[in-house]
Amino acid sequence: MPSPESDYVLQMNRDLRDAWLADPNYTFDDMRRIFEDWLGQFEIPEKTRLNEVTCNGVPCIWADTPDADQSKIIIHYHSGGYILGSAHGYRSFGGFLSAATGAKVLLVDYRLAPENPCPAGVDDGIAAYRWVLEQGFDPSQVVLCGDSGGGGLVLAALQKLRDAGAPMPACGVAISPLADFAFSGESYKENAPRDPLVNADFLNALGQTYCGEFAPTNPAVSPLYGEWSGLPPLMILAGEIEMMRDDGKQCAEAARAAGVDATYVQGEGMAHIWPLYADRLPEARDALATIGTFVRKHMCAKR
Repeated sequence: MPSPESDYVLQMNRDLRDAWLADPNYTFDDMRRIFEDWLGQFEIPEKTRLNEVTCNGVPCIWADTPDADQSKIIIHYHSGGYILGSAHGYRSFGGFLSAATGAKVLLVDYRLAPENPCPAGVDDGIAAYRWVLEQGFDPSQVVLCGDSGGGGLVLAALQKLRDAGAPMPACGVAISPLADFAFSGESYKENAPRDPLVNADFLNALGQTYCGEFAPTNPAVSPLYGEWSGLPPLMILAGEIEMMRDDGKQCAEAARAAGVDATYVQGEGMAHIWPLYADRLPEARDALATIGTFVRKHMCAKR
């Protein structure tokens, strides 16, 4: 049974959706401003330390807590469907993620479509990862993490890193990943009446904006259709009532079929990227605790 606080969170989702749809003439800049203002509601945990840094030309923000192990790094790619969002808007989540994992968090300001369609965002995510390794961090103590578009970016980046023969991180965490621009999952129909945040028109617009020259089933934009063998352990989370639920579920199934240690976690009664709401939602804190356990386990298991 979802907590009483979940009703408030669902309303926050509806409020954001309604704000985006308030004017049919809104530009991407307008939608970005609305999203940034909305993200400003989230409280940054007390004692969170924030520092800006540039990683191989990619602007990023370090976020950590006093108890974080400075040798352990979570690289996080923010949500926003590849067209919205920023590292700045994710300072609250970075603080909560650091506390839950006991690691230092690097929030990546990857390039967004339509100005920079695929593969710009993935390339920036990989550039930030390579920068972390160049600073001397052990890849077995580094984790790639992301939510929504950032979750899809995690999966695409891992596939691309494997293809390049690069050192792999300890594990990957994808929260509500947007990983199938063919929208093949049953949840796109099943949850259309229930999802409080997005609808089919919005998702189709994301695909047209981000995919650029790539077909919707090209693994560069839709890692669901990529090769999964050789990836590190994965944890993939998805909310029961979100339209993108089956992106996460199908990715976990495909990874397991290829021999990858993949864990799927479904948030019952939860909507898209519910762990973001850690300052107000018990289920979000529970999800972060689950992520923390997973991350600590695989950071301890040096390969």
